[in-house]
Amino acid sequence: MAIDRDATLRKAEKFLRQGRLDQAIAEYGKVIQEQPRDWSTVNAVGDLLVRAAQLESGIEYFTRLADHFFDEGFLPRAAAVYKKILKLKPDEEHAALRGAEISERQGLLADAKMALAQVADRRLRRGDRRGAAEIHLKLGSLDPADLSAGVSAAKAAAELGDVAGAVRRLVDLAAECHRKGKVSESLQALDEAVRIDPDNREVKADLVARFMESGDLERATGYATSSREFKAIAADYYARGRGEEALQVLEWALEQDPEDYETRRQLVRSYIGREELERARALLSGDISDSDLLLSLVEIQVRTGHHDEGRELASRVIIRDPSRREELVLLGCRLCDYDAEGAFQCIDVATDAAVADNDWPVAASALHEYVTRVPGHIPALMKLVEVCVDGGLEATMYSAQAKLADAYLKAGRANEARVIAEDLVAREPWEPANIERFRSALVLAGEPDPDSVIADRLSGNSPFTSTDLTLDFSFNELAKMPETHDQSMESGPATGTSGDAVYRAGPASIDLLGILGDEARAADGGGNDTIEIDLNETFGDLGDGEERQTDPDAAVPAALAGLERVFEGFRDEAVRHGAQGAAKQYRHALTLREAGDTGGAIRMLEQVVRTPRYRFKAAAELARIHRDLGQAHESIEWFERAAESASAATDESRDLLYELGLLLNDTGETERALAVFLELQSDSPDYRDVTLLVGRLSQKA
Repeated sequence: MAIDRDATLRKAEKFLRQGRLDQAIAEYGKVIQEQPRDWSTVNAVGDLLVRAAQLESGIEYFTRLADHFFDEGFLPRAAAVYKKILKLKPDEEHAALRGAEISERQGLLADAKMALAQVADRRLRRGDRRGAAEIHLKLGSLDPADLSAGVSAAKAAAELGDVAGAVRRLVDLAAECHRKGKVSESLQALDEAVRIDPDNREVKADLVARFMESGDLERATGYATSSREFKAIAADYYARGRGEEALQVLEWALEQDPEDYETRRQLVRSYIGREELERARALLSGDISDSDLLLSLVEIQVRTGHHDEGRELASRVIIRDPSRREELVLLGCRLCDYDAEGAFQCIDVATDAAVADNDWPVAASALHEYVTRVPGHIPALMKLVEVCVDGGLEATMYSAQAKLADAYLKAGRANEARVIAEDLVAREPWEPANIERFRSALVLAGEPDPDSVIADRLSGNSPFTSTDLTLDFSFNELAKMPETHDQSMESGPATGTSGDAVYRAGPASIDLLGILGDEARAADGGGNDTIEIDLNETFGDLGDGEERQTDPDAAVPAALAGLERVFEGFRDEAVRHGAQGAAKQYRHALTLREAGDTGGAIRMLEQVVRTPRYRFKAAAELARIHRDLGQAHESIEWFERAAESASAATDESRDLLYELGLLLNDTGETERALAVFLELQSDSPDYRDVTLLVGRLSQKA
């Protein structure tokens, strides 16, 4: 039954546009079966088969098309298709022979000779001497004026036992052919000389040079004998984008010179980059003394799941060459994409080495880079906190503690999360994120009334364990109201002093100066004697006067029930007063810096940085001060802390990231600098010269 050609072709095109090659090929096949001389469809099917990785089938269709053009006398079109076949499969003999015949008919004798010589050479390589002889007969018939007589004379000399004379004749003949521009004949003469004397290195070297000049790297490789020649051929393969062939040739070069560590390193890194880890491992057998190769073996062991072996090798690298510590960190960062746990082994070894040298900033930096790439990794965060504590790196420690608390929460480890969250709240009770962490830890631990526990801690009944800030948040003062409540109300609020701070202790108010002491006074900028929250206004009526007089403790459960409203009022009031005080302190710190009192400015800014609203500005200013003082590690810490609190996509945040990237680059931390500039480029591709910097650092990394 005849098919609808147009409908079938449309259907094939639909399949093709959907990426369904097999179905498209099947539809085109129906058309060809119906109309075998539909040559455009034959060509289309050949192309599709090649795209579908069915090379041999595709070549069959192309050969069918080319033979048709050849038989019909359309030689240029036939030659084009045969060249297409040879491009797909250079050793396709039928296409080469037909191409040579077409060249002969068109008077292109040089092309015909070259094509035939290649066929003859391939036949000789596969042992078909008779077939090669047939091709040579054809070569002789193309141009009777060639110098084949010279080749015959050389063969005769060899048969008579004068091998040296035969080689000399062929070398002279090759030189004469080369002088006349007869490259194929020249190469043939030299090739014949090698056949007669296979150990003649001079002739082989000449052949290598000639074949490289002609671009026939495969044949050049066949004649190479030294490491230098193999590496030269590999370089040409690389230049042509043929990496697989280049690597194979480099392996042959290494066989010629096993002590060539540069070539061995190049091969190992190339195979690792191509994910061919076993091929790389095969080049690293035996006793390896080269640190670069050891680092490569560390990567292979980690990426293949041999973490213990990888750690042992990493330790060997550091013991042998302590200067490789940074490279080990970079390796660990790179391995995060493949095996996070294995990568941590590299980071951990490098960190231990830095700690042994009391280089705390470098140790913290290595761990920070890791947890940035592998968020929530508890062992790394624990070690980062430990390093920060031992090294006195306060700014980084706070951030690490917060991340560790979050990691514990995510892992369901309520007790550990609670301990850290309490410490964070005790240090920065005005930070909502810290309160929320504490609440989440309590909920995770099964605490039925987390807000009551928080109130209990803040009240001082069960104080926080942090030593950074002592809170005297006396909610329990509500339980200690005077027994003669009516009298206290009639006489008005009692006043007293605590140090130099005046406070009012009414029955329905909380004195924040009494609660926070110096912290509240610093937050308020020293402008107020008292900061007070009215509990009656916050909670509403706590009950009638008689109940409060006869049962003063009854107010406490009511207060706890409305605790969240107290916190809300407390936070609003603290933020308002804290921001005002921080603004004054920030301006004062800038004045101190301009006056040359750098130490005073640093101390003032370290207080301001506790206020969330001014944290970015203060941290950025501290980073720049330390940078100007030449204290790079401290500056990087403050830059990173500022970046954590920066608003996204603002000019200030971009400027800060740019300065951080430059500082990291100046201190030799190329990969960290590149990461910062990449982040900046993703947000603002046209920002300053960030694209140029990314390009430069990418070449170094």
